[in-house]
Amino acid sequence: MKINDILTVNDDLHEKFWQGERLNTEVSQHLRTVAQDFFDKLKLEEAEIEDITFTGSLANYNYTKFSDIDLHLLINFKDIDENKDLVKEFFNARTSNWNIKHNITIFGYEIEIYVQDILEKHHSTGIYSVTNDEWIAMPNRVEPEVDENMVKRKIKSFIDMIERAEDKFEMQKYENSNTEAEKLIKKIKRFRQSGLEDKGEYSYENLTFKYLRNHEHIKTLFNIRDQSYDKMRSMNGDHDKKFKIFIKNDEIPDKIGFHRLDEIGKFQKRMRAKHNRLKRLNIGHGKQKPGVAYPKKPNYKRSKSAPPGFGGT
Repeated sequence: MKINDILTVNDDLHEKFWQGERLNTEVSQHLRTVAQDFFDKLKLEEAEIEDITFTGSLANYNYTKFSDIDLHLLINFKDIDENKDLVKEFFNARTSNWNIKHNITIFGYEIEIYVQDILEKHHSTGIYSVTNDEWIAMPNRVEPEVDENMVKRKIKSFIDMIERAEDKFEMQKYENSNTEAEKLIKKIKRFRQSGLEDKGEYSYENLTFKYLRNHEHIKTLFNIRDQSYDKMRSMNGDHDKKFKIFIKNDEIPDKIGFHRLDEIGKFQKRMRAKHNRLKRLNIGHGKQKPGVAYPKKPNYKRSKSAPPGFGGT
């Protein structure tokens, strides 16, 4: 497991985005247009954009090829409603939908919109006001002190939890997988936020999150949540199949103590699931078009084991 891609510290700010200490004028204009278009479509006559800010790793020295353009719109939530939690949920839903629907890039980096209350604290060492063309918080180039072992342990722990939720989905335990995915999404969000508030962008919590995001584990988690919900709410009238699923997934109470045969069975199921997961990852996500070299979709089934003694001594 390599985490170098999330520990990058560059000597300079990204040269395509920055002209000295000022944001590239064409980039600035483009960001203002995107932000204003997003806000205008919300039809919120009672509120206005107080500021548009550019933040995150591309406004800092720790940008990588995985970075996003973090574009924040600062709004006074109280102008919309006294219940700020309600307003926050409204904006979260709208930005989530926009970010999923659109793939607008600048120099190959995707724009991700976030609506922020003007009173909300933002934990970043690089914040640039696109509206006023000036730094709100200028970044400093520092060599981070990171506990890599802690980061790797946390990464492995979260990947294991995500895979277990995915296993439940594959076993057609849709309600369980949906519940676990929802809890994990909230857990990772709180985990990252606590790190940002404590030690900032190079906290092991934030670096763990970045690894999970860069390697699409976060994407997998959201897919589990959404697809399991769709399965839970689907109705196709195939009652026999549903009954078989119910019988298959009937919960058996855990036995007291360690039972080796039971544990071996569980372990083998997880290994089969891991094999299928890795196979999908390695051969199922390729973007090559069908042709002479790839005339048909590859077989995802696991090969049969050879009989004892087949391989010789």
